[in-house]
Order: sequence, then structure tokens, then C-alpha cells
Amino acid sequence: MTTPLLTLENVSKSFAGNNALTDISLEVNAGEVLCLLGDNGAGKSTLIKVLSGVHKPTSGSLTVNGETVVFDSPKAAGDVGIATVHQYGGTFPLMSVARNFFVGQEPTKGVWPFRYFDQKTAGDITVREMQKLGITRVTDGSRLAGALSGGERQSLAIARAVYFGAKVLILDEPTSALGVKQATHVLRLIMQARAQGIAVIFVTHNVTHAMAVGDQFAVLIHGRKADGFRKGERTREQITDLMAGGEAMAELEADLAKLTGTIKVP
Repeated sequence: MTTPLLTLENVSKSFAGNNALTDISLEVNAGEVLCLLGDNGAGKSTLIKVLSGVHKPTSGSLTVNGETVVFDSPKAAGDVGIATVHQYGGTFPLMSVARNFFVGQEPTKGVWPFRYFDQKTAGDITVREMQKLGITRVTDGSRLAGALSGGERQSLAIARAVYFGAKVLILDEPTSALGVKQATHVLRLIMQARAQGIAVIFVTHNVTHAMAVGDQFAVLIHGRKADGFRKGERTREQITDLMAGGEAMAELEADLAKLTGTIKVP
């Protein structure tokens, strides 16, 4: 049996006595997409911060390749191959795409203390890696990141993560606020990362997008894992109903039926 690349066991996180996460257990496998589903306030953002080293769990444990890890910072998570891409890629609009690609890990030329940023090398690598992901419109690494579309900025961030050896790629609402064409491109990027053996955690509230690429799914409600299942084990309607609260949705539909029954159509 293959050891999961990333495992969470009974992870909880509280702030001033208020539970944001309660007993979350997940397994993330190499070459698979785990879709983390939930409405606003479900606990997705807190869980991302625990995985990426921003928050330490109050209780529970994380393991990477079977070894227990404790992250003191996002850098510690990055050192074991966990990369997080936030909405719009977390890019700096007034910096070049090459600067964005290599921020914090810039290639340099010259001799200390007169070393300087190697713009040509950085630009060539950035353009090459982005074109691998289908962004052929970017041909100059000195182009400002702010001139890119939302989908292209996501591509830039994903290309950077893959280039620097990400083993677990966390994508936080990458298709939110994107048009159909751009969202479709981002979903293709997710499938490309999976094909390269990367474990992808796709955080979203869009059930349609999740079902298009997901291998396994976890639904969070009020900081708890309400359900976990593999592809094909739930219908879109079942997942949507669960995210909406199940019984609450049924009660709403019943109330609407009563209301429409009192309205007489001429």
C-alpha cells in the first residue's frame, strides 16, 4: 500500500477558545487531486493556513511521506515541498513576470558584493516555463505581471511552484472570479500537475469545477469534515445539498413550495 504524501490526523485549531477546525483527518496522495469543498466560513482558509505553516494546529498531527512534521513558518512547509497559490497567484502587479517568478530566489550575476539580478536568465526561464503551461502570449519576462489576466497570473504562480519542486500544490479558489475560458485553462493546469505526480489540493466552493478534476473530495461545514468520498461516489446534487446544509435546504424547498401554492396565477 502506497504511503500518502500528506496526512492530517485529528487536526483541530482554536482561537481564543473558539474552534475554527475540529478533528480534521485527510490523506493526500501523489498524482491525485483532493478537492476541499465548503461554503464561506466552513474552515477552508484556516485549514490552508495550517497546511502552509501560517498556523500551528492546536491538536492533531501532520505527516509528510510518513514522517511527522511541525511547521514554524511557511518557509518550513515550503522546504518539504508544500506550495500554496492564492487567488490570482499572489503576484505583485508592478513587478515583472520574471521578478514574480523568482521572488526570494533570484538568479544573480557578478561577484559579491557587486552581485545583481540576472534579468535575462530569469526572463528566459520564466517564459519557457509559462509556455509549457500553454501561456504563449507571454514572450518577454520583463512584462509587468499586472498586465496579465487572472488565469495567466494563476499560471505564473503554478509554473513557479512546479519549477521549484512542489510536491503538494495547494490552490486556494483558483477559478473564483474567472471567466469560463480562463477557468477552463486553470483546470487544465491542475490536470497537468496531477499528471506530473504532484498532489494537488484544490480548494473551492464550485462543485462543477471540483467534479471535473477531482479524484477525492472532502466537504467542510463549520470547521468539521462533514463527508469524504472518491470520484463517482456522490452526485453533484448530493454534494451541493450537503454544502448547503442538507436539512436546511430541504426545509427551504418545502417553504418555497408552500409559498408558491398560495400564489394564484391568473
